[in-house]
Amino acid sequence: MPITTAFKTEIPRVSILDEHATFDEKLGKGLIPDADLVKLYEAMFQCRHLDGVAFRLQRSGRMGTYPQNMGQEATSLGAAYVLNKNDWLVTCYRENCGLFWRGVPMESILLHWMGDERGNAMPREHHATPIAVPIGTQMLHATGLAWAAKYRGEKQIACTFFGDGATSEGDFHEAANFAANLDIPVVFVCQNNFWAISVPGRIQCSAPTLAQRGIAYGMPCMQVDGNDIFATVYAMKEASAHARKEGKPYFLEMVTYRLGDHTTADDASRYRDKAEVEAWKAKDPLIRVRKHMERLKLWSDKKEADLLERTEKTVAEAVARAENIAAPHSTDFFNAMYQELPPDLALQRDTMQTHSLGQDPGQLASTDHLNKPAEHAHH
Repeated sequence: MPITTAFKTEIPRVSILDEHATFDEKLGKGLIPDADLVKLYEAMFQCRHLDGVAFRLQRSGRMGTYPQNMGQEATSLGAAYVLNKNDWLVTCYRENCGLFWRGVPMESILLHWMGDERGNAMPREHHATPIAVPIGTQMLHATGLAWAAKYRGEKQIACTFFGDGATSEGDFHEAANFAANLDIPVVFVCQNNFWAISVPGRIQCSAPTLAQRGIAYGMPCMQVDGNDIFATVYAMKEASAHARKEGKPYFLEMVTYRLGDHTTADDASRYRDKAEVEAWKAKDPLIRVRKHMERLKLWSDKKEADLLERTEKTVAEAVARAENIAAPHSTDFFNAMYQELPPDLALQRDTMQTHSLGQDPGQLASTDHLNKPAEHAHH
């Protein structure tokens, strides 16, 4: 028998507004209305400004470790712009722009990195999951959320974000395998920023594209210029329409770059060439959009200055809300643990004791003060 081809495929790559701000009219015409483009630019600008402020907060000891988003704003923003409000946005920790577009308050992100977990209590109406710092776990959550929606006959899909390094985690392969084999509507968005902390992408994957890892599970795949807001919107429209109509997953490799360190605890200059970073600064998603809007007479230096003034005020107010939030109550730990707190834990909450005296407060001559947890919250 002759040798035949068992499988043949190709992966499309999408770029509409390139690094020189050259715009593909055929692909991009009507994709983002002018008024929306201005709003998207303003959203990226505000997110970038918050990064700078957060960096200074960390350096001045007012916040813990922080992962800057600069350079990657267009990936999550394009997704949040396209997805329905009730679709799940399942992020890791570099998707602030998409979360803010969804309505998540800036102070929520600041609170998380200040060590206050109330920042992770995402209001249900935003359909956004808490920030996921462990690498890869959120992909399983996205698959589970979309599976639950399908089981209940709801029309939601889930979109999850992860880095190039996360595709080497078993969690990614389990989530992709479940989603593909059980026909679960998940959009997997790999933000290939070329570095898994200090490990370069070429060590993570020997294939020419990370998108090929989606093909291995039978998903349609696309490689996207992740620094191009038009391309991310185009790709998300394709991927979300497929997930919604076919009820099956889609894999997007968004090629981007983190312009800063991995986090404020990192020094990327120890493992990245300066020339590489400078080359990617020229591909900045904000610069592209601004040049394009200026060409369309949608933007000017005056509008840029006005935006900066508004943004400085917005971010300063968010910082003030985060730093001045009331201290958490000691009973919050118990009240958030169960929908209905078991009696033994309710007793611990009310007595703030776990030894025998706490188990039997009646041993005390008077237990009136034990019924006032608020008075003991700060002792």
